[in-house]
Amino acid sequence: MILPVILSGGAGTRLWPLSRELYPKQLLPLVSDKTMLQETLSRLDGVPEMTNPMIVCNEAHRFMVAEQIRQLDKEAQSIILEPCGRNTAPAVAIAALGAQEIESDPVLLILPADHLISNVAEFQRIVQCGAEQAEEGALVTFGIVPTLPETGYGYIRAEQTDSGPVFPVAEFVEKPDRNTAEGYLSTGHYYWNSGMFMFRASRYLEELELFQPEMLKACQAAYAGITADLDFQRLDETAFAACPSNSIDYAVMEKTDQAVVIPLDAGWNDIGAWSALWDVHPHDDQGNVLIGDVLTAGAKNCYLHASQRMIAATGVEDLVVVETADAVLVAQRDQVQNVKEIVQQLKQQQRHEASLHQRVNRPWGDYEGIDVGERFQVKRITVKPGASLSLQKHHHRAEHWIVVTGTAKVTCGETVMILTENQSTYIPLGEVHRLENPGKISLEIIEVQSGSYLGEDDIVRFEDSYGRNPQENK
Repeated sequence: MILPVILSGGAGTRLWPLSRELYPKQLLPLVSDKTMLQETLSRLDGVPEMTNPMIVCNEAHRFMVAEQIRQLDKEAQSIILEPCGRNTAPAVAIAALGAQEIESDPVLLILPADHLISNVAEFQRIVQCGAEQAEEGALVTFGIVPTLPETGYGYIRAEQTDSGPVFPVAEFVEKPDRNTAEGYLSTGHYYWNSGMFMFRASRYLEELELFQPEMLKACQAAYAGITADLDFQRLDETAFAACPSNSIDYAVMEKTDQAVVIPLDAGWNDIGAWSALWDVHPHDDQGNVLIGDVLTAGAKNCYLHASQRMIAATGVEDLVVVETADAVLVAQRDQVQNVKEIVQQLKQQQRHEASLHQRVNRPWGDYEGIDVGERFQVKRITVKPGASLSLQKHHHRAEHWIVVTGTAKVTCGETVMILTENQSTYIPLGEVHRLENPGKISLEIIEVQSGSYLGEDDIVRFEDSYGRNPQENK
């Protein structure tokens, strides 16, 4: 059995403003109508002996991850929630411990959730080759056949033997400068480090015990305290927080003498920056990638992405312009790696644009900010059929609800009422209330808040269908 383990804990800061801390790039449809996570799951279809995946993700992303799996009509073996980020080595250790409860010693296929692979058939062929090596005890990594002297990736040097297409790993090397990268390519012995791995669960844990015993001990403690929460598995937060943070590469793969690399030439791209999206999308006659409502005159070799409003570009070259409801990014195409510095400034200033879009996803649907003033705020709220917000109250604000589409079941104190289109109600400050959608179509309402404090943390939750704590808002 091959058990895929999808690592979905990244933040994707270099793809801001589309990717945000609470809505990262793996959950976005960047190259097709599927999200990156859904693309990763879909390319596993048809691989022999492949079972349902195990997902390791950030606790804050859990409902979006579960919904995206449901949209594909798939099921997960488990969705394990990381209470804090500890890099890939502990995440895989947790997955290996969990995998041994599913089957005695399955082969694990470790995949980042946010990579693009265009040649799925070749990817699947190489995975089957990797499975054969993993079953015999090897720790397999997949090295991407380089197409240019890339300085943004680490490299793997393969020992040259007659045993191809599988080679012993000679060494992992850090991101090189341009001249060094050109030298790597000229030898034909170096591959880009893909961050994809394959090994038996027991073999990974054995190597981790040898090289990182404290990490394994912390992961065992965190897994021993795991608890079920709806469709999710929660690790013991204290034990996991005490775990050393490290990558698989540094913790195990660079130290073991059982590592092998299999070259992979399948149209791989880690979509690590806006320039990568310019590379993989179709271009117009002037070399532009145009997404959304975009007009150009004399623009060349640009990536122009409109989400909410029209973008018009004239006489510019080699630019990236990305427009969202609350932010616009403008960058030279060869400078997009610096976007992460903008995100750092946003975090230092404690601005919401670092973590949230104006449209915020919730397990029951989503809400979008429309207008805000000193003592008022207007939102558009969408509730999925059969879903409901928590039973709650607010200390500092009252709310007016106007139904735009669908049917609303409203609890306000001791009163329960049904509202349809163009009807409205008022929720006084301090009153216990709940909004539900009993219908078969989405419910949309306009909410007008008024009060002295309008923060999302002004909430007291009494009942909740999704097991959330009060700090998770709505």
